[in-house]
Amino acid sequence: MILVVDSGSTKTDWIALNDDGKILFQTQTLGLNPQVLSQEILNERIVNNFELYKHRHEVKRLYFYGAGCGVEKPRKLIKEVFRDFFKEAEEILIKEDTYAALYATATEGEKSIVCILGTGSNCSYYNGVDIEQKVISLGYILMDDASGNYFGRQLLRDYKFFNIPKDLSEKFEQSYDLSSETIKNHLYKNPNPNTYLATFARFLIENKDHVYCQALIEKGLSIFIENQVLQFPNAKEIPIHFVGSISFYLEKELSRVLVKFGLRKGKVLKRPIDGLVMHHKDHILY
Repeated sequence: MILVVDSGSTKTDWIALNDDGKILFQTQTLGLNPQVLSQEILNERIVNNFELYKHRHEVKRLYFYGAGCGVEKPRKLIKEVFRDFFKEAEEILIKEDTYAALYATATEGEKSIVCILGTGSNCSYYNGVDIEQKVISLGYILMDDASGNYFGRQLLRDYKFFNIPKDLSEKFEQSYDLSSETIKNHLYKNPNPNTYLATFARFLIENKDHVYCQALIEKGLSIFIENQVLQFPNAKEIPIHFVGSISFYLEKELSRVLVKFGLRKGKVLKRPIDGLVMHHKDHILY
């Protein structure tokens, strides 16, 4: 059995294939970001999944693409977790989630820029052969422009500084527990503060036609393009692909901002797992 896995900070998609590429089962767990979660929590999220636990001794190869796997230490951590759980696995490959976005969107051999706009954000250049990155992410606190946690953070700040219009502010209060104690507990005591911040992005999407939300969305997307996409000299000559829930649900707004910067939109996918499976069927199974 082969497991193909795409993991963000919020959720993880798992698809099991046999040696002929037939799907045996699909399942989902909470996110498995090794930069923000302990080994115990990572293990717990896997063990508690019935399908994975039932088939854990049948897995021979595991291909994992995950948020937080851009550097060696988190990759080693998640690999240890998998080795302990999938004891019969002969091969465990760990790559950052950028590769999942690349395999799901880019045409092989065609230069393009591949972006992730989900709970977190990222941007890479595909030279037709491999990925190139100029900016190494320092995580959700300093970077992740236009991500779910970016928009959640901005909403909370504007709410606490009384910068959200009254009608929207009242609606925001009815949708969430916005007490200072609750917010600080989630940010400083509970795991996954980035995922917690990203939960507020749903409010932005649901109210995206409000003038305040439109301005916030355009600002966030513009900052991402200026800091990330335009770092590549040929950005205006090649397609820009996007993967993630923020780009998917804000595609209309994203299209407008790309036009403003003279950029060409490529594919926009909510999640890369289906394209990732096709890549493995074409390049790895046979």
